[in-house]
Amino acid sequence: MKKHAVKKLLAAMIGMACIGAMAPAYALNPANTSVQMFHWKWNDIAKECTNWLGPKGFGAVQISPPNSSAVLGFWYDLYQPVDYTNLNSRMGTAAQLQTMINTCHAAGVRVYADVVLNHLAAAGNTSSAGASYNSASLTYPRFSAPDFHSNCAINPNTDYNSPANGGNRSSVINCRLVGLPDLNTGSSYVQGQLRTFLTTLINMGIDGFRIDAAKHIAPADISGILAGVTRTTKANEPLWLAQEVIPDGNVNRADYFGIGGLNEFQFPFLMKAMFRGDNGQSISQVRTYMGQPGAWGGTWGFIDSAKASVFVNNWDTERDGSSLNASNNTGSYPNDSNGTKRYDLANIFMLAWPYGHTQLASGFKFSSRDQDHPNVSPFDANGNPQINVAWDFIHRWSDLANMVAFRNTTAGTTLDNFVQGNNNQIAFSRGNAGFVAINNDGTVWNLNYTTKLPAGTYCNVIQGLANATKTACSGGSVVVSSTGAISVSIPANGGSAVPAVALHINQKLGSATCTSVPVKFRVANAATVTGQKVYVAGNRAELGNWTPTTVNLLTAEATGSNAAWSRTINLPPSTAIQFKFMKSGAVANVWERDQATSSRNREFTTVGCGSTQTVDVGSFAF
Repeated sequence: MKKHAVKKLLAAMIGMACIGAMAPAYALNPANTSVQMFHWKWNDIAKECTNWLGPKGFGAVQISPPNSSAVLGFWYDLYQPVDYTNLNSRMGTAAQLQTMINTCHAAGVRVYADVVLNHLAAAGNTSSAGASYNSASLTYPRFSAPDFHSNCAINPNTDYNSPANGGNRSSVINCRLVGLPDLNTGSSYVQGQLRTFLTTLINMGIDGFRIDAAKHIAPADISGILAGVTRTTKANEPLWLAQEVIPDGNVNRADYFGIGGLNEFQFPFLMKAMFRGDNGQSISQVRTYMGQPGAWGGTWGFIDSAKASVFVNNWDTERDGSSLNASNNTGSYPNDSNGTKRYDLANIFMLAWPYGHTQLASGFKFSSRDQDHPNVSPFDANGNPQINVAWDFIHRWSDLANMVAFRNTTAGTTLDNFVQGNNNQIAFSRGNAGFVAINNDGTVWNLNYTTKLPAGTYCNVIQGLANATKTACSGGSVVVSSTGAISVSIPANGGSAVPAVALHINQKLGSATCTSVPVKFRVANAATVTGQKVYVAGNRAELGNWTPTTVNLLTAEATGSNAAWSRTINLPPSTAIQFKFMKSGAVANVWERDQATSSRNREFTTVGCGSTQTVDVGSFAF
C-alpha cells in the first residue's frame, strides 16, 4: 500500500559508532542497489539470489510483507496483515522464509522486508495461516478493540491538504486508511507486539525494513516501536530503514529523518514528468529540479541523498498512474515500454545518477488494476526464467541489470561535465570511472564528448558485456582516445534499441592484470581542533582493518579546522570497499556516521587496472 574483532583498546572509542568494526558473518555485495520483488515466493527469490542477483552485484532484495495476511485474491491482500506472530504467508512458510534469507546471504544479497505496522485487515475472515479474525468486532490474534484507534475515516479530498486548506494531520494519523482498522501505535502493548515482530525478523537475518504507510503513523510512535529493536543486523551492519512518507501539503517529512531513511516519491514523480515531457519538463533540467551533489533539493524539494531510497516505480505508483510503468496493460495509463524506451532510460538514469539508494521494481504484468499475482511460476520446468511473459523480470532486463555494476563501480565518484544535446538528450561523467549518455528524443544524437576515462576500448554495457578474457564485447563498444574523447551516435527513442551509452572502467577491453590501484581518499569540514588528526579506516588491511594507524593517517591539505585531509592508498582493483573517516587525538575519538543515526559505512568499488580513483566524500559526516 501507499508504504562485523577490534583490539580491546579501541572498544571504548568505537562503542556503538563503528558498526563496521567486526567482521561480517558473510560477504555481501555493495549495498548500492536493491530490487523489490513484488509478490515473489520465497523459494523463487532464493533461486534468483543464487543465479542472478548475487552474481550481478545487487546489494539487496526487498520482499513483500512476510507475515500472515488476508487472502482476498487481489495484489493488495499482503498489505492487510492479520497476525504478527505467524510467518506463514502467501509467499511461503516461515521455514521457507528462513531458507531464502540464508540462501540470499550466501549469494551476497541482503534481504529487506516490507512491513505493515499501521493497520490490520478490513476484509475476509481467515488468514493465510488459517487463523480466524473479525474486522467488525476488531478481533485478531493478540489484538482486540482497545488496541485500535476509533473508527473514523480519512477524507482524501481535504485531510492531506495544508492546514490553511482544511488539512487534518490528526485524521491522517489516527483514522482509517481506506477503511483499514487503524492500530493504536501509541499504545505500549501494540508497540510491544510490533517490536517483537521486527525483532523476530532481524533474528532470522532480515537486514532492513521498508515501513509501509509510515505517513499514517506518528513519528514518535515509530520511534517507540523501534526503541527496543536492535539497529545492527546479523551481518553487523546498520539496519536499513525506508519509511513510506508520500509528500503532501500536510506532512513534514523532516519529522521522520531522525528515525531513518525515506522513500523519496519525488523521484518517480519527476522521472514521469521528465521522460514523458509533462508540462514541458525535460531531462536537461534535472539539476534544476533535483539539485546536485552537495546541494540536493532543487525546485522539487528533494530530501538529502543520504536519506533517500529511490525508484522509477513501485507496485502502487504503476497502478495509480503517478509514475512510469512497464507492466500496466490496463489501458488506463501509458505503458512506457511499448513503442518507447523511456522506462529503460529512466532506470538507466537512476542507476547512473549519484543520488540515493536505488531500487529496481520487479513484479508481474497485469491487465486489471487489482489483479493478483500470476498462478504460474516465474520459471519453466527446466528452471529458465520466463521474462516478460507473466512475470516482468525487470531485474533481468540486460540493460538495467548491467547498470548495477556501473553504479557499484562509480560509487563515491564525482558528477562531471554534464552536457545536453537538446532538451531530451543528456550526458555526464562519473569521475574517471564511468560515463553515460541518454537520448530520450525522436532524433539521432551524434555526440562528441571528452570523458575522464583512460584510453582504450570499452563495452557499452547497455548492449552487452566483455567476455571473460576481456578481448571482445557481446554488444557495442566505444573507443576512448588518449585525451578521453569519444564520438558516439545514439539512436532515436522509439526503435528497438535502447538509446543510451554507458561505459565504466571495469568493462574496458584488454585490461592488464594487477594487484592494486591507487585510490585517493579525501574529506573536508571535519571541525578538527589542535592535536586532532584524521584517519580513514575500513574493511581491509590496507585500511587498517578498522584500526586507525599511521598506515591510514591522512595529511591536511591546509591549515584550519575545516581544511581538507587526503591520502592515496593502494587497494585491489574492482573490489567492494567499506570505510569511514575518524578524528583522533586531543579529545575523544569521533567516527563518522554513528549507528544511532542508522547510517551505513561508506561504500564504493575500486576501479580496474590501469586507472586511478579519487573518493572525495565532501564533508565529514557527523
